Amino acid sequence: MQKQIFISMKHKFLLLVPALLLISACRTPLSIVQTETQKNISINADLPEDQRLKSVIEPYKKEVEAKMNTRISHTSVDLNKQGDNSNLGNLLADYTFEGADKWAKDNGIPGGVDAVVINIGGIRSTIGAGDILTRHVFEVMPFENEVIIVKMKGSDLSGLFDYYLKTQTNNPVSRLYIETDNGNLTKQLINGKEVVPTQFYYIATSDYLALGGDNMAFFGKGEMISTGIKLRELFLEKFKADPEIVPPVDIRLNFKNKKNRTNG
Repeated sequence: MQKQIFISMKHKFLLLVPALLLISACRTPLSIVQTETQKNISINADLPEDQRLKSVIEPYKKEVEAKMNTRISHTSVDLNKQGDNSNLGNLLADYTFEGADKWAKDNGIPGGVDAVVINIGGIRSTIGAGDILTRHVFEVMPFENEVIIVKMKGSDLSGLFDYYLKTQTNNPVSRLYIETDNGNLTKQLINGKEVVPTQFYYIATSDYLALGGDNMAFFGKGEMISTGIKLRELFLEKFKADPEIVPPVDIRLNFKNKKNRTNG
Protein backbone atom coordinates (compact mmCIF):
# COMPACT_ATOMS: atom_id res chain seq x y z
CA MET A 1 0.00 0.00 0.00
CA GLN A 2 2.82 2.38 0.87
CA LYS A 3 4.51 1.55 -2.40
CA GLN A 4 1.43 2.52 -4.41
CA ILE A 5 1.14 5.80 -2.53
CA PHE A 6 4.81 6.56 -3.30
CA ILE A 7 4.32 5.91 -6.98
CA SER A 8 1.20 8.01 -7.06
CA MET A 9 2.95 10.91 -5.33
CA LYS A 10 5.85 10.58 -7.73
CA HIS A 11 3.53 10.88 -10.72
CA LYS A 12 1.88 13.94 -9.22
CA PHE A 13 5.28 15.56 -8.65
CA LEU A 14 6.34 14.90 -12.22
CA LEU A 15 3.16 16.55 -13.45
CA LEU A 16 3.63 19.47 -11.07
CA VAL A 17 7.09 20.44 -12.36
CA PRO A 18 6.08 21.40 -15.93
CA ALA A 19 2.98 23.13 -14.56
CA LEU A 20 5.09 25.32 -12.31
CA LEU A 21 7.42 26.10 -15.19
CA LEU A 22 4.46 27.09 -17.34
CA ILE A 23 3.07 29.38 -14.65
CA SER A 24 6.49 30.95 -14.17
CA ALA A 25 6.81 31.51 -17.89
CA CYS A 26 3.44 33.22 -18.00
CA ARG A 27 4.47 35.65 -15.28
CA THR A 28 7.84 36.49 -16.87
CA PRO A 29 7.66 39.17 -19.59
CA LEU A 30 8.76 37.97 -22.99
CA SER A 31 12.22 39.10 -24.12
CA ILE A 32 13.40 39.20 -27.70
CA VAL A 33 16.68 37.40 -28.26
CA GLN A 34 19.19 39.59 -30.06
CA THR A 35 20.32 38.16 -33.37
CA GLU A 36 23.37 38.97 -35.42
CA THR A 37 23.74 38.43 -39.12
CA GLN A 38 27.14 37.16 -40.25
CA LYS A 39 28.64 36.37 -43.59
CA ASN A 40 31.83 34.78 -44.81
CA ILE A 41 34.37 37.08 -46.42
CA SER A 42 36.78 35.53 -48.87
CA ILE A 43 40.31 36.85 -48.46
CA ASN A 44 41.73 37.31 -51.94
CA ALA A 45 43.15 39.91 -54.28
CA ASP A 46 39.69 41.40 -54.80
CA LEU A 47 39.32 42.32 -51.12
CA PRO A 48 39.51 46.13 -50.82
CA GLU A 49 42.48 47.43 -48.86
CA ASP A 50 41.77 49.05 -45.51
CA GLN A 51 43.38 52.45 -45.99
CA ARG A 52 43.15 53.38 -42.31
CA LEU A 53 44.96 50.22 -41.27
CA LYS A 54 47.52 50.72 -44.02
CA SER A 55 48.22 54.27 -42.86
CA VAL A 56 48.90 53.00 -39.34
CA ILE A 57 51.18 50.15 -40.44
CA GLU A 58 53.08 51.96 -43.20
CA PRO A 59 55.45 54.02 -40.98
CA TYR A 60 56.44 50.91 -39.01
CA LYS A 61 56.87 48.91 -42.20
CA LYS A 62 59.18 51.54 -43.65
CA GLU A 63 61.16 51.69 -40.41
CA VAL A 64 61.63 47.91 -40.32
CA GLU A 65 62.61 47.79 -44.00
CA ALA A 66 65.12 50.59 -43.48
CA LYS A 67 66.73 48.73 -40.57
CA MET A 68 66.77 45.43 -42.43
CA ASN A 69 68.44 47.03 -45.46
CA THR A 70 71.11 48.79 -43.41
CA ARG A 71 74.65 48.01 -44.57
CA ILE A 72 76.68 46.56 -41.69
CA SER A 73 79.75 45.12 -43.42
CA HIS A 74 81.22 43.88 -46.70
CA THR A 75 82.74 40.71 -48.10
CA SER A 76 84.77 40.24 -51.26
CA VAL A 77 83.95 36.52 -51.44
CA ASP A 78 80.80 34.44 -51.22
CA LEU A 79 80.15 33.18 -47.70
CA ASN A 80 78.73 29.69 -48.17
CA LYS A 81 78.00 26.39 -46.42
CA GLN A 82 79.75 24.09 -48.87
CA GLY A 83 82.42 21.56 -47.96
CA ASP A 84 83.61 20.12 -44.68
CA ASN A 85 85.18 23.47 -43.76
CA SER A 86 82.71 26.02 -45.12
CA ASN A 87 83.91 29.59 -44.78
CA LEU A 88 80.57 30.84 -43.42
CA GLY A 89 80.29 27.95 -40.97
CA ASN A 90 83.80 28.45 -39.63
CA LEU A 91 83.30 32.22 -39.45
CA LEU A 92 80.14 31.86 -37.35
CA ALA A 93 81.81 29.23 -35.16
CA ASP A 94 84.64 31.72 -34.49
CA TYR A 95 82.12 34.46 -33.70
CA THR A 96 80.43 32.09 -31.26
CA PHE A 97 83.78 31.37 -29.63
CA GLU A 98 84.61 35.07 -29.23
CA GLY A 99 81.25 35.89 -27.67
CA ALA A 100 81.17 32.86 -25.37
CA ASP A 101 84.82 33.26 -24.36
CA LYS A 102 84.32 36.88 -23.31
CA TRP A 103 81.17 36.00 -21.37
CA ALA A 104 82.94 33.13 -19.60
CA LYS A 105 85.88 35.29 -18.51
CA ASP A 106 83.47 37.98 -17.27
CA ASN A 107 81.43 35.43 -15.32
CA GLY A 108 83.80 33.40 -13.22
CA ILE A 109 85.46 31.10 -15.76
CA PRO A 110 89.02 32.50 -15.84
CA GLY A 111 90.26 30.20 -18.59
CA GLY A 112 87.36 31.08 -20.84
CA VAL A 113 85.92 28.72 -23.42
CA ASP A 114 88.02 25.95 -24.97
CA ALA A 115 86.12 25.17 -28.16
CA VAL A 116 82.87 25.57 -30.10
CA VAL A 117 80.49 23.23 -31.92
CA ILE A 118 77.53 24.55 -33.93
CA ASN A 119 75.37 22.89 -36.58
CA ILE A 120 75.36 23.57 -40.29
CA GLY A 121 71.59 23.02 -40.41
CA GLY A 122 71.06 26.01 -38.14
CA ILE A 123 72.70 28.24 -40.76
CA ARG A 124 69.69 28.77 -43.02
CA SER A 125 71.15 30.88 -45.81
CA THR A 126 74.37 32.11 -47.40
CA ILE A 127 75.75 35.60 -48.06
CA GLY A 128 76.95 36.60 -51.50
CA ALA A 129 79.95 38.79 -52.19
CA GLY A 130 79.25 42.49 -51.70
CA ASP A 131 77.56 44.52 -49.01
CA ILE A 132 76.29 42.62 -45.98
CA LEU A 133 72.93 43.92 -44.79
CA THR A 134 71.12 43.37 -41.50
CA ARG A 135 68.53 41.20 -43.24
CA HIS A 136 71.25 38.85 -44.46
CA VAL A 137 72.09 37.97 -40.86
CA PHE A 138 68.40 37.41 -40.08
CA GLU A 139 68.19 35.10 -43.10
CA VAL A 140 71.29 33.20 -41.99
CA MET A 141 70.05 32.85 -38.40
CA PRO A 142 66.24 33.21 -38.21
CA PHE A 143 66.01 31.32 -34.90
CA GLU A 144 66.16 32.60 -31.32
CA ASN A 145 68.90 30.18 -30.30
CA GLU A 146 71.03 30.95 -27.25
CA VAL A 147 74.70 30.29 -26.59
CA ILE A 148 75.16 27.57 -23.98
CA ILE A 149 78.49 26.62 -22.41
CA VAL A 150 78.82 22.96 -21.48
CA LYS A 151 81.42 21.99 -18.88
CA MET A 152 82.70 18.52 -19.76
CA LYS A 153 85.36 16.19 -18.49
CA GLY A 154 88.00 15.30 -21.05
CA SER A 155 87.10 11.61 -20.89
CA ASP A 156 83.50 12.45 -21.86
CA LEU A 157 84.60 14.32 -24.98
CA SER A 158 85.17 10.96 -26.64
CA GLY A 159 81.45 11.10 -27.47
CA LEU A 160 81.99 14.32 -29.43
CA PHE A 161 84.85 12.87 -31.46
CA ASP A 162 82.99 9.60 -32.06
CA TYR A 163 80.05 11.64 -33.33
CA TYR A 164 82.20 13.22 -36.05
CA LEU A 165 83.84 9.88 -36.82
CA LYS A 166 80.47 8.20 -37.42
CA THR A 167 78.62 11.05 -39.14
CA GLN A 168 81.52 12.80 -40.93
CA THR A 169 79.21 15.80 -41.01
CA ASN A 170 80.31 19.36 -41.66
CA ASN A 171 78.91 20.84 -38.45
CA PRO A 172 81.28 23.80 -37.92
CA VAL A 173 83.79 23.91 -35.07
CA SER A 174 86.22 26.43 -33.60
CA ARG A 175 89.47 25.61 -31.72
CA LEU A 176 88.94 21.96 -32.61
CA TYR A 177 90.78 19.73 -35.06
CA ILE A 178 89.29 16.34 -35.89
CA GLU A 179 90.95 13.95 -38.30
CA THR A 180 89.61 10.60 -39.49
CA ASP A 181 90.93 8.10 -42.02
CA ASN A 182 89.08 5.06 -43.36
CA GLY A 183 86.73 4.85 -40.42
CA ASN A 184 89.36 5.51 -37.77
CA LEU A 185 89.81 8.55 -35.54
CA THR A 186 93.44 9.50 -36.13
CA LYS A 187 93.70 12.87 -34.38
CA GLN A 188 91.61 15.04 -32.06
CA LEU A 189 92.93 18.32 -30.73
CA ILE A 190 91.56 21.21 -28.67
CA ASN A 191 93.55 24.41 -29.17
CA GLY A 192 96.24 22.32 -30.83
CA LYS A 193 96.67 20.01 -27.83
CA GLU A 194 95.70 16.43 -27.05
CA VAL A 195 92.69 16.06 -24.78
CA VAL A 196 93.53 15.34 -21.14
CA PRO A 197 90.94 12.83 -19.81
CA THR A 198 90.99 14.22 -16.24
CA GLN A 199 90.78 17.88 -17.25
CA PHE A 200 87.53 19.87 -17.53
CA TYR A 201 86.77 21.67 -20.79
CA TYR A 202 84.22 24.38 -21.60
CA ILE A 203 82.52 23.83 -24.96
CA ALA A 204 80.25 26.55 -26.34
CA THR A 205 77.31 25.53 -28.49
CA SER A 206 73.64 26.38 -29.07
CA ASP A 207 70.83 25.47 -26.70
CA TYR A 208 69.43 23.23 -29.44
CA LEU A 209 72.59 21.11 -29.61
CA ALA A 210 73.22 21.21 -25.85
CA LEU A 211 69.83 19.55 -25.37
CA GLY A 212 70.73 16.73 -27.77
CA GLY A 213 69.66 18.17 -31.12
CA ASP A 214 71.21 16.62 -34.26
CA ASN A 215 71.82 13.48 -32.16
CA MET A 216 74.52 15.20 -30.08
CA ALA A 217 73.61 13.22 -26.97
CA PHE A 218 77.19 13.49 -25.66
CA PHE A 219 76.46 16.99 -24.32
CA GLY A 220 74.14 15.34 -21.81
CA LYS A 221 77.19 14.23 -19.80
CA GLY A 222 78.19 17.81 -19.09
CA GLU A 223 77.02 20.70 -16.94
CA MET A 224 75.09 23.33 -18.90
CA ILE A 225 75.70 27.02 -18.28
CA SER A 226 73.27 29.54 -19.77
CA THR A 227 74.80 32.77 -21.10
CA GLY A 228 71.68 34.62 -22.24
CA ILE A 229 73.49 35.48 -25.49
CA LYS A 230 71.36 35.14 -28.62
CA LEU A 231 73.37 33.81 -31.54
CA ARG A 232 71.81 36.19 -34.06
CA GLU A 233 72.51 39.24 -31.89
CA LEU A 234 76.09 38.06 -31.44
CA PHE A 235 76.55 37.59 -35.19
CA LEU A 236 75.10 41.05 -35.89
CA GLU A 237 77.49 42.58 -33.38
CA LYS A 238 80.49 40.82 -34.92
CA PHE A 239 79.62 41.72 -38.50
CA LYS A 240 79.11 45.37 -37.52
CA ALA A 241 82.50 45.45 -35.77
CA ASP A 242 84.38 44.36 -38.91
CA PRO A 243 83.94 46.53 -42.04
CA GLU A 244 85.59 43.93 -44.31
CA ILE A 245 84.91 40.26 -43.63
CA VAL A 246 87.77 37.89 -44.40
CA PRO A 247 86.53 34.36 -43.60
CA PRO A 248 88.83 31.66 -42.19
CA VAL A 249 90.27 29.10 -44.61
CA ASP A 250 91.99 26.67 -42.23
CA ILE A 251 91.18 22.95 -42.06
CA ARG A 252 89.34 21.91 -38.90
CA LEU A 253 87.47 18.80 -40.00
CA ASN A 254 89.75 16.52 -41.98
CA PHE A 255 87.86 13.43 -43.12
CA LYS A 256 90.46 11.60 -45.18
CA ASN A 257 89.24 9.14 -47.83
CA LYS A 258 85.67 10.22 -47.26
CA LYS A 259 83.47 8.64 -49.92
CA ASN A 260 80.79 11.32 -50.10
CA ARG A 261 81.98 14.88 -49.76
CA THR A 262 79.80 17.30 -47.83
CA ASN A 263 78.23 20.10 -49.85
CA GLY A 264 76.54 21.98 -47.03
